[in-house]
Amino acid sequence: MKQLIDDGRPIFLQILERIEDDIIDGGLEEEAQIPSTNQFAAFYKINPATAAKGVNLLVDEGILYKKRGIGMFVAEGAREKIINKRKEQFFEQYVITMIHEAKKLGITAEQLTDMVGKGMTRNEQGN
Repeated sequence: MKQLIDDGRPIFLQILERIEDDIIDGGLEEEAQIPSTNQFAAFYKINPATAAKGVNLLVDEGILYKKRGIGMFVAEGAREKIINKRKEQFFEQYVITMIHEAKKLGITAEQLTDMVGKGMTRNEQGN
């Protein structure tokens, strides 16, 4: 397990995102068992209820499911659900915000597209 980043966000959300990241990266595959809330609590030195809150949100989203008396497991199609959710969040948080700022600055759609293309090229070149 990776350490949590104390960036002022609620711990249960950080746990939720760590689980999602492990699913996206392939560290947790479909039908894999995840650590128990008590294991999360012990590792991160937090209240088990806090860990359970993050895990239960993923159950509510259909990312994880419970096997009674055994534990929590990654649901079929979880990776795709997470990616789709994060793409929508990315669109709302970054793309829409960027478009509003571009409009304020008089940047046209073509100029914005060129800027994004340049940014992608720089990123690929490691600059």
